Amino acid sequence: MTAVYNDLLFEISRPGRKGYSLPESSVEKTALTDVLPEHLIREEAAELPELSELQVMRHYTGLSNKNFGIETGFYPLGSCTMKYNPKVNEDIARYSGFAQIHPFQPAKTAQGALELMYRLEENLKEVTGMDAISLQPAAGAQGEWAGLLIFKAYHEANGEGEQRRKILVPDSAHGTNPASAVVAGYDVVEIKSNEQGRVGIDALKAAVGPDTAGLMLTNPNTLGLFEVDIVEIAEIVHEAGGLLYYDGANANAILGKSTPGEMGFDVVHLNLHKSFSTPHGGGGPGSGPIGVKDYLKAFMPSPRIEKEGDTYRVTTDHPQSIGRVKGYFGNFGVNVRAYAYIRSMGAEGLQQVSEDAVLHANYLKARLEPYYDTPYSSHCKHEFVLSGVRQKKLGVRTLDIAKRLLDYGFYAPTVYFPLIVEECLMIEPTETEAKEQLDAFADAMIEIAEDAEKNPDTVTGAPFTKAVKRLDEVTAARKPVVTYQRS
Repeated sequence: MTAVYNDLLFEISRPGRKGYSLPESSVEKTALTDVLPEHLIREEAAELPELSELQVMRHYTGLSNKNFGIETGFYPLGSCTMKYNPKVNEDIARYSGFAQIHPFQPAKTAQGALELMYRLEENLKEVTGMDAISLQPAAGAQGEWAGLLIFKAYHEANGEGEQRRKILVPDSAHGTNPASAVVAGYDVVEIKSNEQGRVGIDALKAAVGPDTAGLMLTNPNTLGLFEVDIVEIAEIVHEAGGLLYYDGANANAILGKSTPGEMGFDVVHLNLHKSFSTPHGGGGPGSGPIGVKDYLKAFMPSPRIEKEGDTYRVTTDHPQSIGRVKGYFGNFGVNVRAYAYIRSMGAEGLQQVSEDAVLHANYLKARLEPYYDTPYSSHCKHEFVLSGVRQKKLGVRTLDIAKRLLDYGFYAPTVYFPLIVEECLMIEPTETEAKEQLDAFADAMIEIAEDAEKNPDTVTGAPFTKAVKRLDEVTAARKPVVTYQRS
């Protein structure tokens, strides 16, 4: 028999129950017709669930206990850095001086907040090797879009706006890269990877030309491999008159070790909600600040924060700017967390982040290589990919492996991405996991690989321990039932 708090609120509702007890109001009642047009007034009361306070509390507590979070389990989620974020940064973001200010306050009454953002911009300049930073973009994809608008403004200022219409994107890129390029009004040209999983130099040389606006790239790439030819790649694009865009989703691998600026990139975005301490997932909050080199500063979003002596002010007189891309200065709370994280970690701490993330990824890769196909044998950075082709021949797909991992208490890694790897499993352990946790995950993956050979039904039928078992995912996606129907 199912526990009551597993049922829908409508299913446990009974007429007459209330979750509140309020005294009679001394305010005179107002007729609805005095405040609403008649066509907006219901003819019948809304069918809302009627429950006691205890029932409501048990229902929502039961739902929260079903949630999977970084405090309850391991997220080996490739291409998204799902790591533990120190709670001290949450406390700092909730300081009343930060949490209770208003964006319409005069700048002279919000000097502390402006100083924090100014200092964060200075820190991010060091992290990226860029000359100027804007905190406006609310997430990585919006940072990409803003960066590409800067590309466009730059080429238009040089009289080549109509000519340079193509953005080059590797076939292993994050899906947001080509999407952002299209939204920005560009045509996308795919660049094939070479046998080592990196940008093919010959393919790049064949693609660049007078119509090239730029190349979008992350380094290390989405396969977790460092683009060892990055200097030559930058030279090829720049000689053709294009610009280089750095997708900062994989910055967790290079902190304190290298910078996009040193690699030759012109524009970069960072995901502060991935690499710099904000809880990630659920659609937000995010922050995707962009950085640019000196020759692109004029085109950055406006308004901007500038310092004059000991005073911080907001400026809007930037005639070549692409304009505002987000209200105010982006998601301020995320920026506070990022600043607190950078200040508490320091330069050595940030470098340790990347060293540990890379060590953990290579350790897991080495443990799992005998049991899964590894399409690229070289050392990885912060993440790596496996292939389930060996298991597919036994009737077990990558999706089955991911489902079976749920029975072991793990969140499943990214599957079937990047698309250039058949039956792909993409794994990023992050720097915050202990060796015991990495070993537990590796042991589970090894057991699943062995079951795929000896007892495949235990994999193809998974999960067995969850409240919701194997779904018809195609029907669920195409014909979702999202409203309650009274039986």
